[in-house]
Amino acid sequence: MQHAQNERCLNSFPASLLLWRPHLVIPQRCSLKCGEPSLHFVFFIFLLSGVICFFVVFLGNQLQEGVIRAPSHWDLQLAECGDYPSEICRALFQQRPLSMRFGKTCQDLYRTDPEPSKLQGSVDCRPYIQKRGYITQPMSEEEKNFPLAFVMTIHKDFSTFEVLLRNIYHPQNIYCVHIDAKSEESFKQQVANLVGCFENVFLVSHSEDVVYAGFSRLQADINCLRDLMAAPTPWNVVLNLCGQDFPLRTNLEIVQLLSSVWWRRNITPGIPQPKRMAYRTNNAYQEHLPEGGRPGQIRMNGRRKGPPPHNLTLFFGSAYYVLTRSFVSFVLSDQRALDLLDWSKDTYSPDEHYWVTLNHLPDAPGSVGSNITWHGNVKLVKWKDQEKRVHNGCGGHYLHNICVYGLGDLPWLINKTHIFANKFEAQTYPLALECMERWHRGRLLDQAVSKGTLPSDNFTVLLGPVL
Repeated sequence: MQHAQNERCLNSFPASLLLWRPHLVIPQRCSLKCGEPSLHFVFFIFLLSGVICFFVVFLGNQLQEGVIRAPSHWDLQLAECGDYPSEICRALFQQRPLSMRFGKTCQDLYRTDPEPSKLQGSVDCRPYIQKRGYITQPMSEEEKNFPLAFVMTIHKDFSTFEVLLRNIYHPQNIYCVHIDAKSEESFKQQVANLVGCFENVFLVSHSEDVVYAGFSRLQADINCLRDLMAAPTPWNVVLNLCGQDFPLRTNLEIVQLLSSVWWRRNITPGIPQPKRMAYRTNNAYQEHLPEGGRPGQIRMNGRRKGPPPHNLTLFFGSAYYVLTRSFVSFVLSDQRALDLLDWSKDTYSPDEHYWVTLNHLPDAPGSVGSNITWHGNVKLVKWKDQEKRVHNGCGGHYLHNICVYGLGDLPWLINKTHIFANKFEAQTYPLALECMERWHRGRLLDQAVSKGTLPSDNFTVLLGPVL
């Protein structure tokens, strides 16, 4: 009986009072009688009303004087972003309704990561590495015993490059970074400062003035491969990347793929050179460096080329590869490889015929021999001319007929089996890259936990990008 009376009394209190003082012990007051409140309680209500009135008047004056800023449209938009970017990334990957709208709005509101810009001056490496979430211990014995090498050719966009390096960096691997010789000095300095924080990351001994589709792009890779062969790290396999790539597989998954399915074999997707591509090697080309505000370019010089040396059959394929150490040694020493390199100096985009042609020589280490295929899934690219056939369009924008990935591409990306994807821009679509990094680091952590190989003293560092 008493409990029912107390409940009726509780329901008679104003909702605003219950919100303001939710911890108020009302049943004790109600146990007297609902129509007979105590003098102490009446006094409390009177006092509380006075305090509320004071704050209303005080805050009103403060708002009028500009001391306290009233909520703006900007504040309300930030509030809509919720737990940024965790909630939005999950919604984008799951393609939830309105996720694209919120994603685009919040991506514009939140500025890109300011940390990389601090690398213009001297760097205190240890706290920087910890804060940025670099992995500082091998994640498993399997990875420790199968070190990888990477060739990274870059020319701009330090933020995107730093995200890439952070997500492929492991202390047992080795990394050669080629900076375009004509890149801005500030960019070169940032990269040099970052590279200086790691013993297993170094700048190439000789940089090229790289022209898009020119021989200089191939020569940049050759320079790094020579340096990698001279390095003390006993790497097994080398992969080449550009600064706007991002991994779709963890380091463990790459090691498992290359030590099983592709054990001691090179991956150079390609086919015999189609007739429509013969102009690239039938005509001689010349590189022209940037001048007068015009970008560097490659142009025909009016001369026809002779056949390739040693009666080699030319193939056409991807400029991106996975090469065994023994094959790299072959490329740098075999006379056929050296002669083909020299013959390719005045061809168009020679990196798209050089690697795949040599990999079809029957006696080349790790050769695919007569196996002609585009298979290998080294690099995932959305080509504009493949729209509606291979993919449903670009969620960002096209550059040189290649999609720069945006928010709409995220579900498509994480369902592919390629090793890397190209291309990303941290300044243009920062949330797309942020979501990919959180997805990738989450996979790495899941694998480490499931294998029981998670270093306990490295756990908070591993969480860095996903916190």
